[in-house]
Amino acid sequence: MAPSTNSIRTGCGSPVGTQVHVLSFEGPDGYAQAGGIASRVSGLTQALADAGFDTHLWFIGDPQLPGRESRHGLTLHRWCQWISGYHPGGVYDGEEGKRRDYAQSLPPYLTRELLVPYLSGPDRHAVILAEEWQTVDAVLHLDWLLRQAGLRDRVTILWNANNTFSFERISWTQLACAAVITTVSRYMRQLMLPLGVEPLVIPNGLSADALRPPDRAAVTEFRSRLRGRFVLAKVARWDPDKRWMLAVQTVAELKRHGWCPLLVARGGCEAHGAEVLGTAVAAGLKVVERNGSYGGLQGLLHGVDNADGADIISLRVPLDCEARCVLFRGAAAVLANSGHEPFGLVGLETMAAGGVACTGCSGEDYVIPGQNALVLATTDPREFVSLYQDLRGNRPRTCAIRQAGQMTARRYAWPAIVEHNLLPRIRLLADAGGGTVPPSTRH
Repeated sequence: MAPSTNSIRTGCGSPVGTQVHVLSFEGPDGYAQAGGIASRVSGLTQALADAGFDTHLWFIGDPQLPGRESRHGLTLHRWCQWISGYHPGGVYDGEEGKRRDYAQSLPPYLTRELLVPYLSGPDRHAVILAEEWQTVDAVLHLDWLLRQAGLRDRVTILWNANNTFSFERISWTQLACAAVITTVSRYMRQLMLPLGVEPLVIPNGLSADALRPPDRAAVTEFRSRLRGRFVLAKVARWDPDKRWMLAVQTVAELKRHGWCPLLVARGGCEAHGAEVLGTAVAAGLKVVERNGSYGGLQGLLHGVDNADGADIISLRVPLDCEARCVLFRGAAAVLANSGHEPFGLVGLETMAAGGVACTGCSGEDYVIPGQNALVLATTDPREFVSLYQDLRGNRPRTCAIRQAGQMTARRYAWPAIVEHNLLPRIRLLADAGGGTVPPSTRH
């Protein structure tokens, strides 16, 4: 099909004439997965590729895999592999050296090898979507190179904040001159306004895997192994902001009420985990740590086997999307409440699986309290007991919350987010000349 008009400029349905580049540290490789950003960029780029856009993801990939790979219509570019070879601990191992190399070497290569040849054709436009503070210098460098090449008005650059990490290291004036700043929620937008920027809100989405119904037989088996227990689940980094201590206190409170609770916990490798589990033991709770030679659904089911007497099971096996869906659906509730939660992807994944999500005081945009989720607004463990008391034994109301959550989650599928949130913003910016702003003063 020969390109005739720029799809993003005109708003027509075909993506012909538009090339999209996503810049991120995290990505789909196991080496590059450390949190929600990996899920975000993997789902976003695949949705763009599935929609027919010429989509490229530039990330800190596995040093043992090809530097460039085509997968399901998406082109993966694994950057900084020569550095990653010396840092086997994952994407953020050797972070500072990777960040400098990413900023110095990627923009010239991207401009010279892809953008300049592509934009030399008629009616061509490119979009750059950059994620998190590690890519800021790369964005500034890329903006300068495009201005030098006379191509800046044909490229829309957006930079996205997923969290407040290292905000103090960002020159917001320079960044706002080089890119349109976005973020993932109204909560994050309010945190960023005092910095002198007014970010656009483009929410996270859910991948197709997260929206698939969990395996019924696996959910039945999970519940069968934990019959007679009131099962809570929590999947998050071992971070004080995630309110792990409140989860421990909630288990103790439920135990005092005779609910026979069991918390199935999956944390990370952070030091706070030892503090949390130590606090649980000191409070008289029995903690069982489960390791395994395999993860996924099999690892989950083996991990919760023989749970008699345990109050908390700390899983140290990786849980893929299928296993998380079974856990979220099989539990009575999922504690996704945090003191600081920029978006709340775990809560939304819980809804997609048909689980009961308990979100926190950050005010996740997708939550309607008591209708599609429970909201825990305090640090009082009695709050959960009070809220869930109305659901316990009330099957119709529990089913209504689970069903309402699933309906909400479907509205956050990545293809819907791309069509209804991202592309309209990009079209508007492209019509204004690529979203350009006064030249950066960086160089």
